[in-house]
Amino acid sequence: MPRVCFTLQVRPDRLDEYRTRHAQVWPDMLRALRDTGWSDYQLFLRDDGLVVGTLVTDDLAAAQAAMEETAANARWQADMAPFFELPDGRPDRSARPLDLIFDLGDQLAAAGDEPTTTIGATQ
Repeated sequence: MPRVCFTLQVRPDRLDEYRTRHAQVWPDMLRALRDTGWSDYQLFLRDDGLVVGTLVTDDLAAAQAAMEETAANARWQADMAPFFELPDGRPDRSARPLDLIFDLGDQLAAAGDEPTTTIGATQ
């Protein structure tokens, strides 16, 4: 299943509240994400407001379209819009996907090597 990575920019004056809101996301939003094909979804926030998100999904366009149909997403996007300076006010429509240019496991496998090792493992 492919991993997707994207960026967003949070307004610097809203960073603390953005962190607080994501510390306990609404249960119906969590279920909507899960039920529409979002898995292993994580957000990372830098001190200047850069958000880097990653998720795993079979089909990003289908997962986004399914989320678009949920009431939880409509409420969440409206609630989160003030945290961003966006042309259409919707962070879910403004995320900038990044291209994967390096994958350690893939390159090790292509070289005929073991793709992973565990720290501290005996050789």
